[in-house]
Amino acid sequence: MGCSGCRVRVNFGKVLSKVSVFFTMVLIFTYFFYCLTGFCDSAPRTLYSQQALDSDYDILDDRRRVLDDLRPPPSPRLFPDAPSQRNRTASADAERVGQLPQQHLSDGAEESNGIPVSNTFGTKRFPQAIIIGVKKGGTRALLEFLRIHPDVRAVGAEPHFFDRFYDKGLEWYRNLMPRTLDGQITMEKTPSYFVTKEAPSRVCTMNCQTKLIVVVRDPVTRAVSDYTQTLSKNPGLPSFQSLALKNSSTGLIDTTWSAVRIGLYAKHLENWLQHFPLSHFLFVSGERLVSDPAGEMGRVQDFLGLKRVVSDKHFYFNQTKGFPCLKKPEGSSRPRCLGKSKGRPHPQIPSEVLQRLRDFYRPFNHRFYQMSGQDFGWD
Repeated sequence: MGCSGCRVRVNFGKVLSKVSVFFTMVLIFTYFFYCLTGFCDSAPRTLYSQQALDSDYDILDDRRRVLDDLRPPPSPRLFPDAPSQRNRTASADAERVGQLPQQHLSDGAEESNGIPVSNTFGTKRFPQAIIIGVKKGGTRALLEFLRIHPDVRAVGAEPHFFDRFYDKGLEWYRNLMPRTLDGQITMEKTPSYFVTKEAPSRVCTMNCQTKLIVVVRDPVTRAVSDYTQTLSKNPGLPSFQSLALKNSSTGLIDTTWSAVRIGLYAKHLENWLQHFPLSHFLFVSGERLVSDPAGEMGRVQDFLGLKRVVSDKHFYFNQTKGFPCLKKPEGSSRPRCLGKSKGRPHPQIPSEVLQRLRDFYRPFNHRFYQMSGQDFGWD
């Protein structure tokens, strides 16, 4: 009897052990089944993890803006969404190759203190507003000032889609845009659009409701600035007067030279007005963008339907460079100014050459004043 009782207890223990193992396996199998079918994601989270999830959106969005505002001038990087651009190194001249610098890429990973930060919030949209001109007018300054605004997201480099890369297609162009949330505006700037004959119809094909911003500057000063930039890259360039004048004795202006041709604002605007009404344009004074940046930025924000966030408190005048810079952002060790290529000293141009140019541009300037409804006071 004693031994029989022992066997019963031993058998009962084995049965209990097997039942426990069986139920454990059932639980494990059920868990993996639900995870594989996605039901785990709907399971209730702890208070801590739910709060972390809710705050990730704000943290990443704020971090993205801080990175955009505080990083030094861009270093080239590959396009994240254009397969044809992969496995190519970006040129240092982003304008020449139409590729985006690192801090303005909107997909993939951005880095903060060496730690990758995923950025997948929002949607890539076609730009609702484009800075279309003009070269050496102040477009880079305007874009950098606009990037302070929390409701503006902009491509950093010049995409050159509507003048150089149109054959790549609108989807390629859209993939270059940063991700935006509801209420935010997508923007880009490529100053050569204003002087490209095909650009107006191409932009209208994308969206005829696009808002267009043109930063203009005294065409004589603009031409000298344009020449100065080219001279810095090509020291062997002929003199300004030899390029600007067809014949020094007659004083005829050579309008085939791009530095002169760009300043014929009225002619370029006529081309754009064939596709867009004047109400879709905002003409920003490059001179006032230097002398009164907050005032001009107020007009720009109104035109874009934005709250006036960018104001006097964001600027200080840099005496060395001769133009306004952004005050030191919180967490940054220094103020933020445009690069060394901005504010170059201009070469000495004979006064009679400059006067010939002023006389040449005067009727075109007056025509532009009439068309735009603004007197920029260049004469």
